[in-house]
Amino acid sequence: MTELLLLFPGQGSQKPGMAKDLVEAFPSAQAVWDAVDDALGVQLSRIAFDGPADELTLTHNAQPALLAHGASVWASVRDAVGSSVVAAAGHSLGEFSAFHAAGALDLADAVRLVRRRGELMLESGTDRPGAMAAILGDLDRPIDEICQEASTVGMVVPANYNAAAQTVISGEVAGVEQAMQLAKAAGAKRAIRLNVSGAFHSPLMESAAAGLSSALDAATWRDPSWPVYSNVTAAPVAQATMARELLLRQLTSPVRWVDVIRAMAAAHPNATFVEMGPGNVLTGLLKRLAPSHFAVTCGTAAEVESLLNQES
Repeated sequence: MTELLLLFPGQGSQKPGMAKDLVEAFPSAQAVWDAVDDALGVQLSRIAFDGPADELTLTHNAQPALLAHGASVWASVRDAVGSSVVAAAGHSLGEFSAFHAAGALDLADAVRLVRRRGELMLESGTDRPGAMAAILGDLDRPIDEICQEASTVGMVVPANYNAAAQTVISGEVAGVEQAMQLAKAAGAKRAIRLNVSGAFHSPLMESAAAGLSSALDAATWRDPSWPVYSNVTAAPVAQATMARELLLRQLTSPVRWVDVIRAMAAAHPNATFVEMGPGNVLTGLLKRLAPSHFAVTCGTAAEVESLLNQES
């Protein structure tokens, strides 16, 4: 049986209608969304299935909705493919989904934790307003150097190293805008401001750290059943104590997605990557980061059926 590497997407992949066909086709998926609604005390399923998009996009709704979608996909395939999984990773918020799938967090704890994370990130963005931007294309100087130069007018740092020619930067508005101009001068094809509520994965999120630390401590943790690769270190995590520490650090640290995928691919040269959740953002990045690896998306009822048929 083929080794599987699970990937869980982050914020931005949510869209109204997500997982709706899944819960209609698989009772296990319906049970996950029922449990999520109960755990949160709100009808998150209604927002996810029916929108409106503006409500779903709110950070404290998008984060638990994405975790619930990933968890409902996993619940639908776990019995069939669980023994084939050798590692997992998630992009930003998706790392919490990965630890849930690995058994480190039960569903209620995981979804309450990421909703609280979303609330704290929103509050932090209000307290210390910032911006994020995607820098696309090959540059003739390192993005780290550009951010350092731009920080003379406002703090800005790399936030997501998504691919060699795609980095997201984050920080104070003046710094982000200056870095966008410097990146264009260095050869960037595009520099695009993102529609976000704060400067995620930057020091501007520091005010959310105490609240997130308390929420992480309040959850019940177990060692994961298989390694989950950390956004912060790009190394596999096998202990609950380290998972908790790194998920806190992730709040203000860059997502080292390039290094995560390359490390997973090197450790498991014949494995198949499976993106669990809405859309195909991570699968698209994989074509550049691990071109020799096979990758599939698994977020809809049809995609779940396809994976189950492959593994049967």
